[in-house]
Amino acid sequence: MSCSSGIWLRFVHAMGLWPLKMLRIADERRTDSVPIAKEVCTVRMCCCDAGATWAIREMVREIAVKNDTLYVIEINPRASRTVPFVSKAIGVPLAKLAAKVMAGMTLKELGFTRQVTPEYFSVKVPVFPFNRFPGVDILLSPEMRSTGEVMGIDKDLGVAFEKAYLAAGLKLPKTGRVFVSVKNTDKRSIVADARELASMGYTLVATDGTWRTLKTAGIEVERVNKVHEGRPHVVDQIKNREIDLILNTPYGKQQRVDDSEIRAAAVGAGVPCVTTRAGISAVVHALVSMQQGDFQVKSLQEHHLLLEPAETPVTA
Repeated sequence: MSCSSGIWLRFVHAMGLWPLKMLRIADERRTDSVPIAKEVCTVRMCCCDAGATWAIREMVREIAVKNDTLYVIEINPRASRTVPFVSKAIGVPLAKLAAKVMAGMTLKELGFTRQVTPEYFSVKVPVFPFNRFPGVDILLSPEMRSTGEVMGIDKDLGVAFEKAYLAAGLKLPKTGRVFVSVKNTDKRSIVADARELASMGYTLVATDGTWRTLKTAGIEVERVNKVHEGRPHVVDQIKNREIDLILNTPYGKQQRVDDSEIRAAAVGAGVPCVTTRAGISAVVHALVSMQQGDFQVKSLQEHHLLLEPAETPVTA
């Protein structure tokens, strides 16, 4: 199942703009959009000189990755809610420049002929209204469910995640008990993150399948019953405030009911709950940074001073 692009966790860095899941192949694939942009670019959309194709390059792309191969599902030559995020990240008013390009100006005339590559990370995290609807399942799906986005900026990726999560109202615990329950396809990959959590002093709690995987990997973990296995079970622990963080990727069929009850209980108890594999890695990045001390705050303008201009200063 895919999710609407508006509810993806994204970041901007020198590697480009990509969902976290594609970190490792982002740098190799960043030029893939150039020939696509040239093919779909029209006179009405942009002036196709040497520099204008970049204006259309960051179009709305629905993409998937399997076995390190990138597949393009669809491309829409339009803006999205990501555009203002990128504009703030690189200090360039992209929407205004795009409008001027559509009106006939070239990017060279506008002084924007090369890509701005910040040395810091800018992370966008969606904001959801789940706390307003007690009992609702927070599992993401193709429809748009977020009501806004926030962003965090820092030279350290983990700190940028921490800032963004804090701005989204997701207060991550510095200590405590972390419940981990992931589907079978995520079990092997979750071991490294679980080991990192254990090394930071978190107590891990898991249902049988994930518990066996972590035990086999030599990680200290407590076993807890699933809902259908009888009480006391994991939902009881969540309601009793015995769990401080939930990492839960959805299963299918029988476990689906259990997973839904876990996520609904998390909303009611105000416990942070992460439901994607990529999101789990992002949270672990943030927790590692939290253990290193408090972060520093800078204004957006201070970050922009670190950027090199895109040829000549771009006026708003």
